[in-house]
Amino acid sequence: MARSFKTLDDMGDITGKRVLVREDLNVPMADGKVTDDTRLRAAIQTVAELADKGAKVLILAHFGRPKGNPSAEFSLSQVVEPLSQVLGRPVRYIDWEGDAAAVATLNDGDIALLENTRFFGGEEKNDPAVVDRFASLGDLYVNDAFSAAHRAHASTEGLAHKLPAFAGRQMEAELDALDKALGNPEHPVAAVVGGAKVSTKLDVLKHLVARVDHLIIGGGMANTFLAARGVDVGKSLCEHDLTGTAEEILDAADAAGCTVHLPYDVVVAKEFRANPPVRTVNVHEVAADEMILDVGPAATEALADVLKTCKTLVWNGPLGAFEIPPFDAATVSLARTAAALTKEGQLVSVAGGGDTVAALNQAGVGGEFSFVSTAGGAFLEWMEGKELPGVAALAR
Repeated sequence: MARSFKTLDDMGDITGKRVLVREDLNVPMADGKVTDDTRLRAAIQTVAELADKGAKVLILAHFGRPKGNPSAEFSLSQVVEPLSQVLGRPVRYIDWEGDAAAVATLNDGDIALLENTRFFGGEEKNDPAVVDRFASLGDLYVNDAFSAAHRAHASTEGLAHKLPAFAGRQMEAELDALDKALGNPEHPVAAVVGGAKVSTKLDVLKHLVARVDHLIIGGGMANTFLAARGVDVGKSLCEHDLTGTAEEILDAADAAGCTVHLPYDVVVAKEFRANPPVRTVNVHEVAADEMILDVGPAATEALADVLKTCKTLVWNGPLGAFEIPPFDAATVSLARTAAALTKEGQLVSVAGGGDTVAALNQAGVGGEFSFVSTAGGAFLEWMEGKELPGVAALAR
């Protein structure tokens, strides 16, 4: 496949070159400790490879929302030690005060983490002066932060126009996976779209119906579609004001030859808590004081049969209220089916979004999909068919 972007393989000899690498190190912290190092581990491959090739590696990243006001709370100095532990080699910290002098002291193969890019008010405005400030420190630019690629910031988009620009290994893997999932997928393609509200996924649904063969709708948003089809959903979470929009999406799917799958049996309860009394009923038998909290077992089995006919799967959002047992059953079951088909080589499976990653991990199959994106907003905007500024800027 001819790529539209350059990768580390296109860099040539980088010995002694100063390489600015945009990573996503916006890790969760509690009591001064990193509570989840997933993003640190994602940065290792690119950073280590550049250092091993003799580059002076300068990592750019944002941390929290300081809004241009430097503070200890949002300082990336807190991440230096955890990052060096994950990398297994020392990482230097460089503050924006005297940054150029500090960069000048780096040796070939050294790795340094620059202070929070958002300590500059102009970072998020893509201010040319900030772009120039960053660019003055480097010879080459690598973007390895897909999760920040939907933002046209100085460090994610502006720099790609000032310095020779390349995709890092994580970015490369992400873009290749997304191309296989929706860019040039092998058909039939299925998409699982779940979540609480249709309103947050309208653009995703409208974009997908023209591109996939099967659209599986779950979560609270399925209730809005059921209501649009005349089903009384009781006191389920439902956006009744969007039933007209749901009908339009169903009509668009019909016109595009996309089959929409809504649950026909559901798990209901009168209260939303762990392990309440539940019933499994046909969707037309939901009582006025009950709420739909998961897809039923018969519908879940039918969805598994659909996946068995497909070559490609894109997954965003859970099928039920997976955080609370027993309403994780459908999500866990279907995720395990997808993982098994992937393992057998029958299915290319790409998943993304915060809830999705948590749901797949809960099912014990997070590592068994073809690719799981940790990007939230960027993954959603990609599913909406939007151009991501940080990706577009890498185009050859």
